[in-house]
Amino acid sequence: MTPPITVCVEGNIGSGKTTFLKHFKKFPEVRVFDEPISKWRDCQGYNLLDLMYKDPRKWSLCFQSYVQLTMLDLHTKPIVQPIKMIERSIFSAQYCFVQNMRNEGLMEDAQYAVLSEWFDFTTKNLPINLDLIVYLRTDPEVAFKRIAQRGRSEENAIKMEYIQSVHKLHEDWLINNQKHLPCPVLTIDANLELADMAPNYQLCEEKMFQKQKATVAN
Repeated sequence: MTPPITVCVEGNIGSGKTTFLKHFKKFPEVRVFDEPISKWRDCQGYNLLDLMYKDPRKWSLCFQSYVQLTMLDLHTKPIVQPIKMIERSIFSAQYCFVQNMRNEGLMEDAQYAVLSEWFDFTTKNLPINLDLIVYLRTDPEVAFKRIAQRGRSEENAIKMEYIQSVHKLHEDWLINNQKHLPCPVLTIDANLELADMAPNYQLCEEKMFQKQKATVAN
């Protein structure tokens, strides 16, 4: 059986990933997996997302460990559709969010080492195959404004400086190639208003379905 084409949609908080993914849920050939926020909000009764935002120094290791576990579940989950589309990935969890925790002094070096060992083991030994990364590239100012507008309670503590730091780490990874890229990257200007995003959706559709057809042909 031909394995599915796997596409990961990456970007800062507030870059428009949820809206972007919603567009692709209409295609029967595509199985879309949203970021498992519901699990992060309820891990056996604990809202790890809220705990992490309120006290990142205490909860960052716990939260990021669970993020890696839940993302790994999405990466390895079998599907019948020919295309799998995932919101974020285990790679951005490590390269952007774990790295930011360490850079900001919110994670001890020993904690970072443990998460890095776990990340290296899983990416080398488990079937985490990516065919395309779609990077929704958004200016920090735009992302921060969108976060304020949507008003998620856990995100009330997010500061502009945090969005700027996460943006830089996405740029270092996906634009400046300072971290390992597991597959090609399609960069999309996500500063646009939603009504103007249709051409970008179409571009992603073309890239994605071209890859799927090429895989079947081979």
